[in-house]
Amino acid sequence: MDRKIKVTVFNTKNWVFDSFLQMNKEFEFELDFQETRLYSKTASLARGSDAVCVFVNDDVNKEVVEILHDEGVKLIALRCAGFNNVALDKAKELGMEVVRVPAYSPYAVAEHTLGLILSLNRKFHKAHPRVREGNFSLDNLLGFDIHEKVIGVIGAGKIGQTFINMMSGFGCKILIYDKYENQEMKDLGAEYVSLEELYGKSDIISLHCPLTKDTFHMIDENAIDQMKRHVMIINTSRGKLIDTDAVIKGLKSKKIGYLGLDVYEEEEALFFEDLSETIIHDDQFVRLQTFPNVLITAHQAFFTKEAVMNIAETTFENIKNYFIHGRADNTVLF
Repeated sequence: MDRKIKVTVFNTKNWVFDSFLQMNKEFEFELDFQETRLYSKTASLARGSDAVCVFVNDDVNKEVVEILHDEGVKLIALRCAGFNNVALDKAKELGMEVVRVPAYSPYAVAEHTLGLILSLNRKFHKAHPRVREGNFSLDNLLGFDIHEKVIGVIGAGKIGQTFINMMSGFGCKILIYDKYENQEMKDLGAEYVSLEELYGKSDIISLHCPLTKDTFHMIDENAIDQMKRHVMIINTSRGKLIDTDAVIKGLKSKKIGYLGLDVYEEEEALFFEDLSETIIHDDQFVRLQTFPNVLITAHQAFFTKEAVMNIAETTFENIKNYFIHGRADNTVLF
C-alpha cells in the first residue's frame, strides 16, 4: 500500500494500548484506539479503516460484519485464539478475511490452570487473608496430595500438552480426550480414552478445547452425573463449555467438590471491567460466588508479559502480511 494501514482497535485496555504502541514502532500503522467493545452500535467507529482488531468479548455478529464491510473494512484481526464470536459465514460471503493469534504462550494458560488447582486444593486464597488478620488456625484448610491423582484433560492441543507435561511432573495419571492422538503424550504415559471413561475416572478435569457446536455445554447434568463424587473441574478455555445451571446443581449436591473458572459463559457483560461499585445483575454468577469451593478469575490466564507481546506481534504480522504481501497468516478457515 502507498499509505499507512489504518487499524481501529476496539476494546482497548491499558495492556493493549501499551503493547500495541510499542510494537507499532516497527510496523508504523495508523492506530485508532477505541475503549468501547465492538458491537452493532459501535461498528461505525471503524469507518475508513482497513482493518479492525477485536478481542474475545467483542460481538462480531452478522449485522456487525455487514456494517464493517459497508464502512470499508477488509480484515477482521482477532488478538486471541478463539473465533466463535465472529460470523464467519457472513465474512466469507462479503469477501472479508478473518485472522487470529493461534498461539501466544501455552505456558501462560497452563500455568494459570495449575495455579487454580493448587489454590482450590490448598486454599491459598483463604489462608492469605486469614494470616493477615492474625488468624493462624488451620480449620477448613485441609487439602489432598495431587501426587498419583487421575487428571482428565479434554483437548490436547498446545495448551493441553503443556498442562499435561506439568501434571506428569506431579506423578499423576493422565487421561486425554481428543480427536487426534499424539505420540509424545503417549510416551509420557498419558492414555487416550473416551469422554465417558474420562468423566468416570478423573479426580480433576481440565478443559482445553475450543468452543464448537459439539462442545457447547459439554459439561452438563449428564456429564456431571458420570463423574466421581467431589470431582474438581477447571475451565481456562471457553465459558460456554460449561452449563452454569448444571454446575450449580452439582455444587449443591456436592458431586462437584471444587470448581475453578477463568472464563464464564456470560462473561461479556462482566469481565475486563471494574464493576466494584455497581450491582451485578447476573444471578448465576452471583450464585457461583457464594460457594466456598469455587474460585473465579476474570479471564486472566493468558495475561503474562510474554503472551501480551506475542499477541501484539502476531496480530501486527497478520495485518502486514494481508495488506503488504497479499497473504494472510493464521487465517481462520471457513
